[in-house]
Amino acid sequence: MKASDRICVALDYPNGKEALAAAHRFGPRVGWLKIGLEAFVAEGPSLVAEVAKISRVFLDLKFHDIPNTVAGAVAAAARSGASLLNVHASGGRAMLEAARRALPDGPARPKLVAVTLLTSLDARALADLPIAGQPEDIARRLAVLAKDCGLDGVVCSPTDLPAIRAACGPDFLTVVPGIRPVGFAAGDQKRLATPREALAAGADILVVGRPVTASRDPDAALAGLLEEIQSRR
Repeated sequence: MKASDRICVALDYPNGKEALAAAHRFGPRVGWLKIGLEAFVAEGPSLVAEVAKISRVFLDLKFHDIPNTVAGAVAAAARSGASLLNVHASGGRAMLEAARRALPDGPARPKLVAVTLLTSLDARALADLPIAGQPEDIARRLAVLAKDCGLDGVVCSPTDLPAIRAACGPDFLTVVPGIRPVGFAAGDQKRLATPREALAAGADILVVGRPVTASRDPDAALAGLLEEIQSRR
């Protein structure tokens, strides 16, 4: 996989005008562009269709509802032009299986991945929730469930990668947020890694937002990220 194919730039903007401007700016140099809740709620599926003309789209809406509702949402998302969709693994087996069945068969179908644990949750945050265990073990168990239900991979923290790779094998797709170059502020992320660390641990796609888009020089930040990935070889 080329270095550029490993990068997904998050278009976390409040409106379509800014998101499309960033898509044109970064899209030709990366493999993926991510549309999340903020931009999608503001603009709807038309934004996905426009961005998909520039680059492959990861539609990051993290569906989590009863199986029938999620199946309908996944089917609608698949018609939007996105190449990668996600659901929450914690929705359970029936929901995950319904989501997978909602996708058309064939090589053109979008890939479907399951969110394990948000990178903003660490062991201290989990103590407030009715979820027992360490983040890495919980993420591993959810990844195994997603694979058993026929999903293509997971969205996971870089710190969870070794356990997930060991449990799910080298061909299971890993989409990894929580990427922070050395010296960049963590923000609201808790379980982090540098691009080099994440790739060494088994990441396939690195989701990067603020380290590029909030940089004083976004083009230079993206160039530095590509250089770090390439120099790893």
